[in-house]
Amino acid sequence: MIEDLFYSMELNIKKIYSNLELNLYQLFHTKIRIHPVTIIVQRGFLFFFVKNEDYFKAKSRIKFVRNYLPNKKLLVIRLEKTIAKMVFGFFPDIYIHNLILEIDKNSGDIIITVILLTDRDKIIAVGAEGNYIKAVNEIFGKYIYPVTIKCEIGGI
Repeated sequence: MIEDLFYSMELNIKKIYSNLELNLYQLFHTKIRIHPVTIIVQRGFLFFFVKNEDYFKAKSRIKFVRNYLPNKKLLVIRLEKTIAKMVFGFFPDIYIHNLILEIDKNSGDIIITVILLTDRDKIIAVGAEGNYIKAVNEIFGKYIYPVTIKCEIGGI
């Protein structure tokens, strides 16, 4: 019951744009012809959040932006309305078997464990030196909702 309520909470990203992000917004719009809802630069990753209906168009055209930023890691993320869908949105290229919600009894911190089936999926989800999962956790902590996301192998 608590998990259902938590996962269905409506989200709102609160963000103040830097000059870099404003320039990236302009580049994205010029090359892809879609207005991103928000842009977040975190740990060398450029996250372009787009509306659900624009996701596939943006994902198929992101190469036009990559040509101008060849050494950057660009990701198109669907801006979802609930926390569960948002977690799934940060990991679009892997199979997520389940999400487990825990509350640390000592600190009261909320932990979402993403259950994956293979080591390959975990390597993709965590990223080189853990930078991707760290960036995702920083984004959630600063802009979305203060949770810790971790990845584990488990499942069937």
